[in-house]
Amino acid sequence: MEYEITAEDKNATYVVLPAYNEATRIQPVIEDIAAKGYNMVIVNDGSTDNTLDVILESKRKYPNQIHVFSLMINRGVGVATQTGFDAVLKFNPKYVVSMDSDGQHSADDLDAVITPLVTGQAQAVIGVRPLEDMPRSRNYANAIMNLLTRIFYRVDVSDSQTGFRAITREALDKITINATGYLISSEFIREINDNDIPFAEVPIKTIYTPETQAKGTNTAAAIKILLQMIRHQF
Repeated sequence: MEYEITAEDKNATYVVLPAYNEATRIQPVIEDIAAKGYNMVIVNDGSTDNTLDVILESKRKYPNQIHVFSLMINRGVGVATQTGFDAVLKFNPKYVVSMDSDGQHSADDLDAVITPLVTGQAQAVIGVRPLEDMPRSRNYANAIMNLLTRIFYRVDVSDSQTGFRAITREALDKITINATGYLISSEFIREINDNDIPFAEVPIKTIYTPETQAKGTNTAAAIKILLQMIRHQF
């Protein structure tokens, strides 16, 4: 019988959302998550547009579910996510999820992503995007990064660059993210592997728009991440 996520499970879950210049996209993301009963820690990563104003507008609608932290300057998705991981501990969650804030991930997948954690099947979860729907350049880059993750970190995963992941509080205490940019995705996988944290892969939907296709790991970004991986070995 399939487990059904309860209101208690949702209340014990906090979603970390790093946000940089997402004023035109973030509000539906925030409010979909809140409407489903989940809590959020949103990290405004030094945005230069009115992202923070939009976030605060949503916070007024859901004051008890949305918690906002701001970095003075843009530090990158890795630092923003680690800031969220650190900040979320003050709320004593059982489960922590990180998602992209640009609308490419669906709040409808939250229940499925945390189910392995709630049921004790895993202590970390990686959301796997449908690669056949991925733009060609992103698909190539993701395949390269999957290979590099296998070579450098000795972990075989289906989608090493996903921004949708989840972890238990106990497992979160064991990991440290040092990446500033998109290397965070591979580094998260390295950390759960190095700390013997059992993980599961869960299929997720991905919503591609011109804006979301322009971001993320393309071939140029994959080369940059490769150089960072090499540097981290020494």
